Amino acid sequence: MSVNVNRSVSDQFYRYKMPRLIAKVEGKGNGIKTVIVNMVDVAKALNRPPTYPTKFFGCELGAQTQFDAKNDRYIVNGSHEANKLQDMLDGFIRKFVLCPECDNPETDLHINAKKQTIGNSCKACGYRGMLDTRHKLCTFILKNPPEIDSVYVKKEKKKNKKDKENGSGSEAGNRDDIDAPDAVDGDDDDDDWAEETTEEAQRRRMEEISEHAKNLTLSEDLEKTLEERVNIFYNFVKQKKEEGAIDSADKDILAEAERLDVVAMGPLILSELLFDENIRDQIKKYKRHFLRFCHNNKKAQKYLLGGFECLVKLFQTQLLPRVPIILKDLYDADMLEEDVILAWAEKVSKKYVSKELAKEIHGKAEPFIKWLKEAEEESEGSEEEEEEDEDNVEVVYSSSARELKMETVTPVKANKEEEDIDIDAI
Repeated sequence: MSVNVNRSVSDQFYRYKMPRLIAKVEGKGNGIKTVIVNMVDVAKALNRPPTYPTKFFGCELGAQTQFDAKNDRYIVNGSHEANKLQDMLDGFIRKFVLCPECDNPETDLHINAKKQTIGNSCKACGYRGMLDTRHKLCTFILKNPPEIDSVYVKKEKKKNKKDKENGSGSEAGNRDDIDAPDAVDGDDDDDDWAEETTEEAQRRRMEEISEHAKNLTLSEDLEKTLEERVNIFYNFVKQKKEEGAIDSADKDILAEAERLDVVAMGPLILSELLFDENIRDQIKKYKRHFLRFCHNNKKAQKYLLGGFECLVKLFQTQLLPRVPIILKDLYDADMLEEDVILAWAEKVSKKYVSKELAKEIHGKAEPFIKWLKEAEEESEGSEEEEEEDEDNVEVVYSSSARELKMETVTPVKANKEEEDIDIDAI
């Protein structure tokens, strides 16, 4: 469950989100302590080291704190409820995250170790100022500065690299300790801050804001309901199709489904967007897209069967008579496994279509199901015999007989795609 970074903002579309704080009490007696389970994720959303809000809790509660960065354990001694800590976190955000001018959380802290000051800059409105260092946490921040990855330091690194490439003898060009706090926060600090008002600096600020907002949105998506995540995935695939990029987007589509944790339902969405009454041709065209989801994933295959039922409903006149041949196509393309099909055939469900239509679909599928069962029985009965006669058997669908039958044919050399099965179109 996510909440607004600035909880005084009630707008549900406020784009700056953070995970709701999760606290777990461990131990007993004098050894009781509260572990902030997701402090790393919360701190990442605030663009602050996880030690800062943890230490802030300790300062406010008068309790000792412990940090185990290797195992992502951030602890406050004593027993403390998550709701209480969440309210306390609001105080940290007001003092050390939100811009005092625009209330935007797109801020960076800048430590000047020599002057013992903490600067605050906003990438949204361009505000630059100093923090009030009277709070106890400021002492901790001065001793433990944040990672030096602000826009200003990135600018200095680029400038340093450029000066070296040009052979410049300037001070910036000769610094070897640009990553050290003292190199960043020298006596010319005020002049360097003034440079942040340039058009180039403003452009970089906007790029970083967009990128940070994108990352927040990506992490926020997993907090949404399954229905919302499926809709996001649907729109992603639809956009690829509308852009004409669908044919080569199979890897991107799978990656998006994995990001949204909707892989199993992927074939259901793909069926709706990529299949129509010409499904037999489309199975060949989009085989790779479906196999990325269906290979060794029985749940995904069940959703594919559900998508197939929905498709039959949409194009009932064209597809209902062709149910067995289409199922055979899906089977031959390795998009459906034998046991999944047989399990589907055992039970008529009204999950995707009406009970009546589902019965019709199952009825039409009977010739293929019968053939599948017989093939399975024969393989179990005489495996060696099947190996000998495999090349002499051909499966033929007769539109007049409306059933699949086995025919013995003269062995011939054929391409791999044609060697086992030949099904005439209905």
